[in-house]
Amino acid sequence: MAGPDFISATQLARLVGTPDAPVIVDVRTDEDHARDPRMLPAAIRRDFRTVDEWSGALAGRVVAVVCQRGLKLSQGAAAWLRHAGARAETLEGGFEGWVAAGGLLVRPDRLPAADRQGRTVWVTRARPKIDRIACPWLIRRFVDPQAVFLFVAASEVAAVAERFAATPFDIEGAFWSHRGPDCTFQTMLAEFTLHSDALARLAAIICAADTDRLDQAPQAAGLLAASLGLSRMYRDDLAQLDASMGLYDAFYRWARDATGETHDWPAPAATTGQPR
Repeated sequence: MAGPDFISATQLARLVGTPDAPVIVDVRTDEDHARDPRMLPAAIRRDFRTVDEWSGALAGRVVAVVCQRGLKLSQGAAAWLRHAGARAETLEGGFEGWVAAGGLLVRPDRLPAADRQGRTVWVTRARPKIDRIACPWLIRRFVDPQAVFLFVAASEVAAVAERFAATPFDIEGAFWSHRGPDCTFQTMLAEFTLHSDALARLAAIICAADTDRLDQAPQAAGLLAASLGLSRMYRDDLAQLDASMGLYDAFYRWARDATGETHDWPAPAATTGQPR
């Protein structure tokens, strides 16, 4: 069990991909990072030597700090963060412990170049329905929580991508798009190496709903109906994206935790002598 000011790999894995996930700060040395440049989902790289300069930006946030083995670098950085007003914990066992526990890891070399504020910028067609909402959910929950998404006319996606240094997705001819029978969400899972049973279940539902193969997943019709309803509730695409985050959070938690649970009516009769 993790002690005070520590979080175990199991505890952190339960939070990753959810709205309650902490900010994950990777303070490994450049040498350790070069040996294995993979990152924990949505992690940000920071230099432990300048923690006094960047810790203030995380005041009031919940933070998990990662170094190679969970020793001096992450513990020192976490202590500085607590001094700056963050609720900071050290990942027990560090990066090596996370890898040994089979935790999800992201390939950072697949990330587009960040803008001057450290955010990835993406562009796609306006009026999203399935993939163009699912992919931003995936990126914000597992890759880059600060990612910017631009929704523009389909005819202008390529030009906007060029002029605004944005990465196009879910549009014909783009790297981040459908491949064969797979939808863009599945392409992103493969490229970022985000492999888990829960994400694979969710991807099957998203692909079935996005490609009108509703027979491929029983839940796809529900996702399609909810997505079409949201697209009609919100004229603004960013407002629709914000409202849809909870929908995908719920589908992800079902895919991770609740696939074996059923519901029926009438409820089973109580055995306490109450009227049936």
